[in-house]
Amino acid sequence: MAAPIMLVTGGSRGIGAAIARMAADRGYDVALSYVSKPDEAEAVAQEIRAKGRRALAIRADMGSEADIVRMFGEVDAGLGRLSCLVNNAGVLPAPSRLADADWANLRKVMEINLLGAQIACLEAIRRMSTKQGGAGGSIVLMGSRATFYGAPGSAIVYATSKAGLDAFTYGLGKEVAAEGIRVNIVSPGPISTDMNNEQTAPQRIHEIPMGRYGKAEEVASAVLFLASGDASFVSSASLMVSGAR
Repeated sequence: MAAPIMLVTGGSRGIGAAIARMAADRGYDVALSYVSKPDEAEAVAQEIRAKGRRALAIRADMGSEADIVRMFGEVDAGLGRLSCLVNNAGVLPAPSRLADADWANLRKVMEINLLGAQIACLEAIRRMSTKQGGAGGSIVLMGSRATFYGAPGSAIVYATSKAGLDAFTYGLGKEVAAEGIRVNIVSPGPISTDMNNEQTAPQRIHEIPMGRYGKAEEVASAVLFLASGDASFVSSASLMVSGAR
């Protein structure tokens, strides 16, 4: 029996890499996308192959429709029909008030975090939908608890882009439920990665009721649950992984 196939966008480091590794442990063949660090992406792919699973590392800018379409074509050719899309790729602009923000930066955040995610889901649905000859599947989007507290003074636009994904998840899950596709979103709070951690921002620990940063693997566990048959009646749902933040 062929292994299920998962595509993880932004899978070369941090949460994305943790998802890709855990997916391999759970029996998936994995494609992961990256933008600028091919060595890191290939290292994750090599780890997956060492687990006995197939892996592809694909360069794709999630702000480019052409790159997204090409990425799905490479998954088709290299691994086969997609079972699960995890849209993890996203960008966080340099902290600023909205009045001080740069137009080009605002546009980039929206194009990658929101529009790129929608295009990726469109391509995934065309492959998964039972109405289009597919076998069904699962889509998991990466949100943020910033949608709840708004990130004033630092990242309002980021929070807005992720809030758009919340609405998108709720609507799309209903739209494709009869086509064998489940759509859910994971909303992390502060997670320890190379960009945001106890050393770079220790003050944030006091904002987290559990008193610590989350781990990338804890987010990955939530994603793999939603992707799995254990969540077979879960769709249009948001799962918070935030230490009660």
